[in-house]
Amino acid sequence: MRRLIPGLHSQHHASSANLDGIFLVRVDRASYRWHPQKPFLSLHFSILEPASYEALTFFGRLYCTERALWKLSWFLRDFGYDTELLNRDQVDERALFHLRGVVRTSFTNLNGHSYQNLDAFAPAAKWEALSSTSDIPEERPSGSDDL
Repeated sequence: MRRLIPGLHSQHHASSANLDGIFLVRVDRASYRWHPQKPFLSLHFSILEPASYEALTFFGRLYCTERALWKLSWFLRDFGYDTELLNRDQVDERALFHLRGVVRTSFTNLNGHSYQNLDAFAPAAKWEALSSTSDIPEERPSGSDDL
């Protein structure tokens, strides 16, 4: 059976694949993924601000290894995760839904693979201050390349 998939042949990539900047986001999904060397928390975010990116979503990972726990803790604190659960070293995937906060992202291509990095976090209450003093991502022309 043949299926028509418009745009399959073009080199155009969705702008959500190249997110670099600061965004006010909401957690839509979260799941723990076990891996022998690098277990991680997979997160699906919806962008709330800036308005030009409002309909976009993206995925990110926060690793749960001993060396990376500082970043997971930073994310949980700034997004308003339940402090009682955090103090008991517990992450409830259901408690992560609809948490809001600010994320600084960057996009990396390495050995032919694309990665969305979660570089920094801040509480949602700081969005106004951060968005006015920092670079809000601009719309990229389709087909642009950082190389």
